[in-house]
Amino acid sequence: MIRKIFFVLVCLAASGAYGQDGTISPYSYFGLGELSPATTIENQMMGGIAMYADSIHVNLQNPAAYSKLGVRYGEDFGITTYTAGISHKRTTLESFTAQESSAVTSLDYLSLGFSLKKGLGVGFGVMPYSSVGYNFVDQRGVEGSRVINEYSGEGGLNKIYFSIGYELLKNLSIGVSANYNFGTIESTRIQSTENVQYGVRDERSSRIGGFDLNYAVNYTPEVTDKHTLYTSLRINTQANLSARNTKRIGSFSLLTQADVEAVDVNLEAQGLKETGVKIPTRATVGLGYGQNMKWFLGVEYSYQKLSDYSNVFLEIDNLVYDDASTLALGGYYIPNRSSFEGYLKRITYRAGVRLDKTGMYINDKEVNDFGITFGLGLPLGNSFSNLNLGFELGRRGTTAADLIEESYFKVNVGLSLNDVWFSKRKIN
Repeated sequence: MIRKIFFVLVCLAASGAYGQDGTISPYSYFGLGELSPATTIENQMMGGIAMYADSIHVNLQNPAAYSKLGVRYGEDFGITTYTAGISHKRTTLESFTAQESSAVTSLDYLSLGFSLKKGLGVGFGVMPYSSVGYNFVDQRGVEGSRVINEYSGEGGLNKIYFSIGYELLKNLSIGVSANYNFGTIESTRIQSTENVQYGVRDERSSRIGGFDLNYAVNYTPEVTDKHTLYTSLRINTQANLSARNTKRIGSFSLLTQADVEAVDVNLEAQGLKETGVKIPTRATVGLGYGQNMKWFLGVEYSYQKLSDYSNVFLEIDNLVYDDASTLALGGYYIPNRSSFEGYLKRITYRAGVRLDKTGMYINDKEVNDFGITFGLGLPLGNSFSNLNLGFELGRRGTTAADLIEESYFKVNVGLSLNDVWFSKRKIN
């Protein structure tokens, strides 16, 4: 039954869920777009921290956690964990003079993890890396001679990954993920002047692809008979992606939208036909404390020298990159996981908070993102499978310096389904 449910989710993804825009944010105009959380609903609802690992959940950010996908019931059964997540995000966009709202629904991830033997687990899946989906207008000048610039864009990058985690020594696990990032970003700029019949259209497209690696080390010593100290270090190595670019410019009629004259720009002569996109290394350290399958509280700090980011084809004049960082705090509580008296006692209650310093300075103003998360993990029957519900309230940006402030509410739904994928038969 579990395999059938997951097969339906895969079919939904293949039918076009990843082809849809995953954002409506004007900030997706910058860089490679709005970056996706790249972690499961369970971790998102704890502020996004990813140091915690157990035997029944996949951890998309921490490959060392796959070593905990243990072979339960002795050595007789291997357990496969299927997981998928979707989100619905409603955003209110506010400038100094106007306000409007919009919403988008997207598939966050499809993943599978399983144990090869005790202390050795692997996983693979697909998820969005970034999303581009913006449409805004900038007007300059005085009445009667205003210059109007209209910007629109779509696309983004997806990620296919393969992870392996191994318990090298007792309480010490290591892991690595190999990621292939791919996708296309398309952007259009239309410039027109008030009371002038014709406008200028600039269309650009970048087809991007490349690999990066994510290394992780988890050390989880038992401090007492019940309590464990959780420590984690993760390094997401620098991604050197390649981009194949096209550019088309021309004039067109504002009345009919028909081209008057349009040419394909010779980017090869400018050295821009094939360019590189450098995404700097990101390092994350985590520290937590708790009682396994009872309660946990942890904090993580991430740092990225985003000032080294480069994409010469899509450089933007009013954008400067500085170093980026994230501080997140979160945890969970389970009243009594093995309770037979009441369902509410077996629910996992999660909450967290995070502050993202995105490293982007637009019009000399820093763009930050603050979010509060909370959610529930609902057991499905008497199995280890669960339905995860999450909610997030957040705010990004500012109305100063002609920028946009985004206030958003996000609803997440995730499935973590466990099934037996092999059984060793014994002959008496």
